[in-house]
Amino acid sequence: MKPVIKIFHTDIEMAEKLADELQVAMDQAKLKHHNFYLAVSGGITPITFYKQLAQTPYQSKIAWRYLHLFWGDERCVPADNPQSNYGLTRYNLLEHLDIPERNIHRLCGEVDPVAEACRYAEEIKNTLPITNRGWPWFDWILLGLGNDGHTASLFPGSPALKEKHDLCAVSIQPDSGQKRITFTLPLINHARRITFLVTGESKAGLVADIINQTKTGQLLPAAKVRSERGIVEWYLDSMAATIWTTRHLKE
Repeated sequence: MKPVIKIFHTDIEMAEKLADELQVAMDQAKLKHHNFYLAVSGGITPITFYKQLAQTPYQSKIAWRYLHLFWGDERCVPADNPQSNYGLTRYNLLEHLDIPERNIHRLCGEVDPVAEACRYAEEIKNTLPITNRGWPWFDWILLGLGNDGHTASLFPGSPALKEKHDLCAVSIQPDSGQKRITFTLPLINHARRITFLVTGESKAGLVADIINQTKTGQLLPAAKVRSERGIVEWYLDSMAATIWTTRHLKE
């Protein structure tokens, strides 16, 4: 199935659309008395989305008690470190919402990463619904895109990219040598909905290569995200979409 491409003028417009769609999904979960399982990404791009959710009307109208929140990856740092994905989410979102503490499933970057990857995998298994093939599945996973084509903390050349059985793995950021804990591709690919959030002109070439599956693009980790049971979407601001739009119009 081809990915769904949605282009927005600004990151604020993108954030508003995402917030509206999350509210609709949460309203449906409330009507059915079902939990909604969401995994978010790190980095700067989701911050505008978090700030949107933290204000009216979403802050008060969304039935947050039905949300179970996870993180797709985490740096091996304490929660109060500025690099912590959890810390970023807590500051911009969680401190402003009434989400039950038991529904916030933190990935702990301050402990042994191998042990934490195993613990988090068990927490996922014990919390999420399971497919008939034995894989836990998320309702929605939000992903970013790094300048090297990585997503979550699945970097080019990382052994974690080849993991076929475990839900979580330890990876190493190639430039800094920093250890990280990440979802594996099979766990990501079993989500019902997978959405890349990408902004900025610096990512335009990567976006076009990955979506068009060029020889270069096919080698990148983000190109290996292919939903087994749902959809893959690319939410792009106008700058990130520049090269893809130009190529698409020529076809």
